[in-house]
Amino acid sequence: MNYYNQKQYIARVNKKGEIIGKIEKWEAHKKGILHKALSVILTYKDFYILQHRKHIAFDGVFDLTSSTHQIYINGELQDTVDATLLSLKREWGLQKNDFVKLPKIDGTIYYKAKDPNSIYTEHEMCDMLTVKLKKIPTPNYDFAYGFSLVDKKTLTNKKSLIYKNLAPWSKVAIEKGLF
Repeated sequence: MNYYNQKQYIARVNKKGEIIGKIEKWEAHKKGILHKALSVILTYKDFYILQHRKHIAFDGVFDLTSSTHQIYINGELQDTVDATLLSLKREWGLQKNDFVKLPKIDGTIYYKAKDPNSIYTEHEMCDMLTVKLKKIPTPNYDFAYGFSLVDKKTLTNKKSLIYKNLAPWSKVAIEKGLF
């Protein structure tokens, strides 16, 4: 079954990040309802790994590096680090032994962005995590068109083609200095 067709429930939150219920993932995105999410930044040496995102929403943007949601499993919301580890395995084939150290939450950002090419809106309280890798990963091409390695100067240059094509949440993370 296509991952994007799976019915999943995510945490609906208020602007303080407090969970106020659960909602089906695509309903939240169609209606622009505020919910909990996560985005993980992968680094290798002095480079950031940008995923060339292959997705129903915000297809083709550059993402720092993988974004997903903590989902409800058997009535319990996934821990952010556990959801991160599953996402990295699914989208990059990464295991814990590929990390210099386990992911950690660096902060949380709030943003709302309408995808100009679909019916979806990202409206999220997004936990930002960083993972340093021992090797350059290979993306799962079900989730990515490819990837790029970029240095911090290139990534943060607002005039660069890279920056202009970043996912909205990646730009917010850069502006907040969360990497």
